[in-house]
Amino acid sequence: MKNSLIILLFFVLGVGVGAWGEGGGWIPDAFDSLSTYVLYGLMGLVGFGIGGDTQALKVLKDTKLKIMLVPLSVVIGSLGGASLVYVFIKDLDLQEVLAISAGFGYYSLSSLFITELRGEVPGTIALLTNIMREIITLLMTPLFVRWAGPLGPIASGGATSMDTTLPIISLYSGKQYVMIALFSGIVLTVVVPFLVPFILSF
Repeated sequence: MKNSLIILLFFVLGVGVGAWGEGGGWIPDAFDSLSTYVLYGLMGLVGFGIGGDTQALKVLKDTKLKIMLVPLSVVIGSLGGASLVYVFIKDLDLQEVLAISAGFGYYSLSSLFITELRGEVPGTIALLTNIMREIITLLMTPLFVRWAGPLGPIASGGATSMDTTLPIISLYSGKQYVMIALFSGIVLTVVVPFLVPFILSF
């Protein structure tokens, strides 16, 4: 949770500095393309992290096919829920709403994609939405386990179930669900950079 709050703090500071700098006219034009290079670097780090994690690769090799239903259910549930919410949202189109939900808690990467493809407003909404998904999982995991069972916080955590929310999932869902959470998080992390641009390509 500490990392999420730090990210949120930097985001708020960035908004303030950006608004002040734009008003003063001192922000260089090169900053407009900076997020693109940050995105490339982040994609490389994601690949290095997954490729170099022998435990993660072992999970992918040893997991039975039925456990694929966990991340698949997260994808279907997230996109389905976003479709229902879209009825009440008039400022974004359906593609943007679906793309935001397809971040699965991976706020850094998904928000960069959406900002590049659709602009700053949906990108900012994606960032805040996915940060909130992580924070809600960290705060509400005991209730999710009570209401939806041990898989509840794994679904809520989305891509974060492989890292930031994994300790609390282990604590309340049980250590026997750690590998499922890790596997689901890995799959969703891999899916995000493909699914978000795919949704926005139509």
